Amino acid sequence: MLVISGCSSSADQKAAVELPPEKATFVGRQACSRCHSLEDRLWQGSHHDLAMQEVNERTVLGDFDDAKFTHDGVTSTFFKRDNNFYVNTEGPDGEMQDFEIAYTFGAIPLQQYLIAFPGGRYQALSVSWDTRPAADGGQRWFRLYPDEKIDHTDPLHWTGIQQNWNYMCAECHSTRLIKGYLADEDRYETTWSEIDVSCEACHGPGSRHVDWANAAAIGRDTPYDNGGFGLEVRLKDPGRGTWMVNPETGKGMRLAPLPAVSEMDTCARCHSRRSVVSDDYQFGRPIMDTHRPALLETRLYHTDGQILDEVYVYGSFLQSRMYQQGVTCSDCHDPHSLDLVFPGDKVCRRCHAQATFESKNHHFHELDKPGAACVDCHMAPRNYMVVDPRHDHSMRVPRPDLSVELGTPNACNDCHADKTAQWSADSVAKWYGPERRMEFQYGEALFAARTRSPRAERKLQQLIDDPEMPGIVRATGLAELERYLTRGSLGSIERSLADTDPLVRMAALRAAQAAPAGERIRLAFPLLKDPVRAVRVEAARLLAEVPGESMTAEQRSQLAGALEEYRASQLVDADRPEANLNLGWLASRLGNLGEAEFYYQTAIERDPTFVPAYVNLGDLYRMQSRDAEGEHLLRSAIGRFPESAELVHALGLNLVRLGQVDEALVLFETALELQPDDQRYAFVYAVALHDSGQKDRAFRVLEEAHERMPTDLELLSTLVTYYRQEGDIDKTLFYARALLTLVPTDPNLQQLIRQLEQS
Repeated sequence: MLVISGCSSSADQKAAVELPPEKATFVGRQACSRCHSLEDRLWQGSHHDLAMQEVNERTVLGDFDDAKFTHDGVTSTFFKRDNNFYVNTEGPDGEMQDFEIAYTFGAIPLQQYLIAFPGGRYQALSVSWDTRPAADGGQRWFRLYPDEKIDHTDPLHWTGIQQNWNYMCAECHSTRLIKGYLADEDRYETTWSEIDVSCEACHGPGSRHVDWANAAAIGRDTPYDNGGFGLEVRLKDPGRGTWMVNPETGKGMRLAPLPAVSEMDTCARCHSRRSVVSDDYQFGRPIMDTHRPALLETRLYHTDGQILDEVYVYGSFLQSRMYQQGVTCSDCHDPHSLDLVFPGDKVCRRCHAQATFESKNHHFHELDKPGAACVDCHMAPRNYMVVDPRHDHSMRVPRPDLSVELGTPNACNDCHADKTAQWSADSVAKWYGPERRMEFQYGEALFAARTRSPRAERKLQQLIDDPEMPGIVRATGLAELERYLTRGSLGSIERSLADTDPLVRMAALRAAQAAPAGERIRLAFPLLKDPVRAVRVEAARLLAEVPGESMTAEQRSQLAGALEEYRASQLVDADRPEANLNLGWLASRLGNLGEAEFYYQTAIERDPTFVPAYVNLGDLYRMQSRDAEGEHLLRSAIGRFPESAELVHALGLNLVRLGQVDEALVLFETALELQPDDQRYAFVYAVALHDSGQKDRAFRVLEEAHERMPTDLELLSTLVTYYRQEGDIDKTLFYARALLTLVPTDPNLQQLIRQLEQS
């Protein structure tokens, strides 16, 4: 029984208040709105409110009056029948079928539609309705992937695995979402407490708070009278301090800043590009206890950290100076309506003096014209899902000089598209003079790493060891360091493993993968007891690669327990091929080859287009001396995916083991042609040529690869070794000197060069 705040305080009602359950339960928005009517009104009509809805005449915004939309030869027809909404479109078998719309998904600036499939699956239709006004180009059907040809066999087809609501979308569009995937039956029993993103999606289950409010209304004490009000998480941190504007700089600063971690982590659960490591989400716990945020990966961000793919704000905001100073989401956005707390530049004025920054002396543009608004330069927007502009929340100072150096975009050329980046850089230099901000930008280090620069290791160390750099940036630097790790940079990893930011600790473990087995044991074992689950899981994964004989009996026992947590983290997404691949890899590392085969085959069943599963299964057959089966598997896969260099290369290795060297050489060459910048394919092809007696071709392949990848150590070392074996002193010396520029402290290489020079 619940007694709502504001009711009579009679003794009978006092006695009626029940003791709260041991664990808080979800009570629903209606229970919250009785006391929090203002917040409820603000929430109504918000993106959270409209995240997912039942289908009816009010909620469906698209044209279902026999409207037709044609793309890539497929004409979809949207219509109503018996008061239900339908689409006739291409189904999973490539045939045209009628599908009933089950739910709407989103509302502004587009609306998608969910369709029920067998096994509890819901799929998101990729033809969506543009809800913008017609004057803005809206009120039309459009396709989410307009430039890609996608047929019914493609994972991106609306019936495919990449458009599955249960995995891809559900957690962030409903409240108390439980995916409920039953792996043994390959079906879902997905449930929610509320269809949309309601109060308890952010504040957590509210039963204890209601109990506290009921008790407070009648003057009764509760176990929650400790300032927490029975809430699962305090999103308004009373100790965050206050803001003031520094009159000298015109910039805001928080007095006694205390970052509101709970608020940021609560928002990050959905407003980030991330993967899941546990479905045991606990409100108020660090986000990385259940989720693994993505780093500044090349597929997601430009080299300097600007948004490239849709990353949902969190990873961008972590890079910003605002975040470093304690700014949180609710400083700019009302958490219930999701609107800005003040419109336009007024929200920036909370921390940035109008006289200083809303001035032509600052932005050099006409007031109230493009280029004068704060977001024009500092939060450049990018369109996603065709019609949905998202602002880059890294809030950076435009650096067109970096565009010249790194090839990254900049806000200046977003508007002045007819001008060059150099023109923009010259304009900025003219406006702001030699004293303008030109500090080291982490894009320079990431660019060096991704272009295999000889300076990559040093620049990455500079970035990683800089405490002023955002944690997500240092973590990205650590992930890149794995390819360049030497004794000289091992210290950066060791220091990072003790960092206060769990994202940095997790990335440091990833970088330690390149260290010798003994070092990995020394570095990673303490983190098996890290307080954050994502870090513990990464430590377990890293140590799973270390041979068991390298550990003590106690260490092996401790690792076995940690690997159970790693295994559980993968089983959370047992509906995905990637998780089954990882489970198969773990089983093979532990010698459970039958279990590994099961998981690899399951990965292929989950997604028949998932190439890594074929490659790993073929390698498993190698481990079991089943190369003939491996050959059949790989040839069949290549028949479906002839452009996959990975499959072609794997078949080449298989045929070498079967003694079919001539065909293997053709396959190695093909793999290199498909991916000429992959060092592995060039190296293996050259070694195979050399071993088969075709030394001239081997040298040619190595030298051409070296020209494309001049800082690759293995290619250079192989050239030095092979030319030395041939007795070609000049070529050996030439490549040895090139190698020395990359590893200038290698004593063996120095000695070799002295010997060659004396010769």
